[in-house]
Amino acid sequence: MSGLDEHPTVIRHRERAAAAPTLALDAGELRRICLEAGADDAGAVAIGRPELDPQRDDVLRAYPWTRTLVSLVCRMNREPIRSAARSTANLEFHRTNEETDAVARRVVAALEARGVRAVNPSVGFPMEMDGYPGKIWLVSHKPVAEAAGMGRMGIHRNVIHPKFGNFILLATVLIDAEIAEGSQTRPIDYNPCLGCKLCVAACPVGAIAADGAFDFSACHNHNYREFNGGFTDWVEQVVESKDAADYRRRVGEVETVSMWQSLSFGANYKAAYCMAVCPAGEDVIGPFLDDRKGFLNTVVDPLRDKAETLYVVPGSDAEAYAARRFPHKPRRRVHNGARARSAAQLFRVLPVAFQRGRSEGLDATYHFALAGEGATEATVVIRDRTIRVEAGLVGEPDLVVSGDAPTWVGFVRKERSLFWALLRRKIRLKGDPRLLLAFGRCFPS
Repeated sequence: MSGLDEHPTVIRHRERAAAAPTLALDAGELRRICLEAGADDAGAVAIGRPELDPQRDDVLRAYPWTRTLVSLVCRMNREPIRSAARSTANLEFHRTNEETDAVARRVVAALEARGVRAVNPSVGFPMEMDGYPGKIWLVSHKPVAEAAGMGRMGIHRNVIHPKFGNFILLATVLIDAEIAEGSQTRPIDYNPCLGCKLCVAACPVGAIAADGAFDFSACHNHNYREFNGGFTDWVEQVVESKDAADYRRRVGEVETVSMWQSLSFGANYKAAYCMAVCPAGEDVIGPFLDDRKGFLNTVVDPLRDKAETLYVVPGSDAEAYAARRFPHKPRRRVHNGARARSAAQLFRVLPVAFQRGRSEGLDATYHFALAGEGATEATVVIRDRTIRVEAGLVGEPDLVVSGDAPTWVGFVRKERSLFWALLRRKIRLKGDPRLLLAFGRCFPS
């Protein structure tokens, strides 16, 4: 035996390993572990399940040993979330977020004690910010929860638990153990969403449309104003200000102290009203069914009537919607804070930045053939107020944009002049240049 083989730690480990029973986990046992750790519900889904196809590669890239994903549900208190006082609502969000991370950590500890390799990616922040403005999260908790039978996403894009409604936060634990096919939890066979459209009525920036469309940009720029994108815009306002007086003209005192509060105590959501007004879920639906008018008066109307600043991008669908539906709420024009660092990254974020209202009447196919550092070829089709982005040059274009990739990215970031780029042939157009103007209107920043 080598010196290592004779080490007491090695000897004890091998003795325990030889005596240890074969580890067997099923979804029922996993759920018991999760409930004992403090979760309100839990389900398990194998990494190979088709519902996880869109994110399997990302999960395995970060944790290649993953064989099962465990979805955890932790309830929030409803009345704080419904409060028009955002400090009350955000206190509940932050404390439940911390508790959910703690629950996931306890699950990992319990599994580790049983000899199961496990890890719990963050419920929210911190995230992998080196990927910003692209994908910065390791696991998409919502589709995992759906696959594991924890609920279904409603029109507002929140997961609705059949019992607890959408007043929940989600976590995911990745484990290096297989769960028997027959014991895995399955998606529920109905959507708890009632189709009441109260989330549509309550959203002050029109992020949720009655036909099911979702404007990510509107939600991100207002509700997440004090998160990463809005913070970037605020920093640039500080840098660009000539002096204190100029800064105060750009950024009001209330916004300054609000940003201080977020930096000190955690970023605050401006308007998670879609969650606040949702009446779905067995534990939640009673007051809505008993007195719908009273529910509107006490839950929905205080949020709609509240005088509050709405953060909107100039020329966006959100700006037009807010002016039309909530004229009593002052609007503050802001930059969306996103800064793509490459052409490829730029095309990945186009669908979430797209403003379908601004695309009204546009029917065009665009080819982008960008060379040099970060060379990229992409096709963008805008038609019937929808957008499709494909890799490569597909179909017959109405406008071809070619040239230097870094120059195009600089133009989009508003750091370079398109006029000079065209004059110097750094960027070339083939087709009606008015189509480029129409293209730009669909992506205000």
